[in-house]
Amino acid sequence: MLKYALIFFVISIIAGAFGFTGVARGAAGIARILFFLFLIIFIVLLILALTAGAHLAV
Repeated sequence: MLKYALIFFVISIIAGAFGFTGVARGAAGIARILFFLFLIIFIVLLILALTAGAHLAV
């Protein structure tokens, strides 16, 4: 998911450089959504892994 966010970010940068502001804005929006979705999933899985590790240590 982070890979796709980076791809859309690069598309946004290139489109903005060539003057396609609508495409750049859309790609940046998609990249932002994917990045925050990745971040939320990462934090949830990290918390779950830490709590599972705490149960195994006991």
